[in-house]
Amino acid sequence: MKMTHSLRGRLLWFLLAAISITALAQASIAYRTALRDADQIFDYHMQQMALTLRSGAPITNQYEYGTDPGARNDELVVQVWTPDGVQVFRTLSRARLPQRAVLGFSNVEANGTTYRVFSVQTNSQTVQVAQDLAVRRNMASNLALRTAGPILVMVPILMLVVWWVVSGSLQPVARARAQVAARQADDLSPVSEAGLPDEVRPLVQELNLLFSRVKTAFDAQQHFVADAAHELRTPLAALKLQAKSLERADTPEARALAVERLTSGIERATRLVEQLLVLARQEANDANVAAEPVNLAELARRTVGDMAGMAAARNIDLGLDRADDVRVPGHPDALTIMVRNLVENAIKYTPEGGTIDIEVRSAGEGAELVVQDSGPGIPVEERERVFDRFYRIAGSAAGGSGLGLAIIKSIAVRHNAALTLSRSDKLGGLQATVTFPAKAS
Repeated sequence: MKMTHSLRGRLLWFLLAAISITALAQASIAYRTALRDADQIFDYHMQQMALTLRSGAPITNQYEYGTDPGARNDELVVQVWTPDGVQVFRTLSRARLPQRAVLGFSNVEANGTTYRVFSVQTNSQTVQVAQDLAVRRNMASNLALRTAGPILVMVPILMLVVWWVVSGSLQPVARARAQVAARQADDLSPVSEAGLPDEVRPLVQELNLLFSRVKTAFDAQQHFVADAAHELRTPLAALKLQAKSLERADTPEARALAVERLTSGIERATRLVEQLLVLARQEANDANVAAEPVNLAELARRTVGDMAGMAAARNIDLGLDRADDVRVPGHPDALTIMVRNLVENAIKYTPEGGTIDIEVRSAGEGAELVVQDSGPGIPVEERERVFDRFYRIAGSAAGGSGLGLAIIKSIAVRHNAALTLSRSDKLGGLQATVTFPAKAS
């Protein structure tokens, strides 16, 4: 028989089987105990009758007790003999027992059946009390059945109660399953936890948390797709116009200018797509990936080395002003992107001949990464909005997609770090500070 995977089916199967087995075992024990107790009671009754007859005066001149043939006693047979073997008393019965007695209890075969016999002897007489074992067993069985009968009668009632309790207890689970089964694919509303058992409620709570995370991811994806489509529309339209300008150019100078503008437009579109891919990759990254200790100082040194050529092309002094040996728990690839974007933004907005300083320092239980430049900075009223995707400060001379700080913010949040923008007291431009709450052990 194949075991069902239904929780309700398994509970009912095991509980009903346990009730049946227990009831049968209890009824069997009660039946056997009642039979044994009945035998002991009958033996005691025979013994007391024999002892009572022994204590009386000698019985004489009575061969049979009673004169009515219909008043025969087939349950107990009593015989009394004198010391010389003369039977002086016998109950009226069809049974004819042997004219001999074994003192105490014994079983005697007679008249095609077996008798349970108890004999006792005194100086004046021998008393023998016998009982047909078939009659005894019939009486004992009736008594045992009356003892075990209520147990067997209660089993179906108990099974119905168990069936009702299990079915009722699992009804909220069936209701939750029906809620999930009836909803549409885009319905991520929470499943009701009303009436759920304590063992099932955590599962539904985790399911609701999963729905919430999926809904957040869907909303972010929809916003991302909408924003990306909006932002890509402008550079693609510009590329189309520049291609037509190249087609209409009739002089080498005009053709060279159109090619230059087309190449610049392609570079901007490529940069925008790269930034979009980086942002999408960061948002899709599994937050459950185990973090590892990352050396911030080493990461800053590597970034300075990678970006030195870009800074030198604009005559910008890029340097690592301080590098404490601190490690933070995180994802190396994501933190590399964050530091690189911070330095790249600083290079982009710092005028030629400016300065960019990077600092990695220990801060109590945590750590700080500071990137400051001598550029124009960001007005106070714009410092929160620049974290929005595709937002660019009006009148900014530097081009860009408006995704750099959004990517940096996203990575910082994933690492439980705080990103703040302020004015650099040292260089007069923008100071970006990433504060990590704890260092890796």
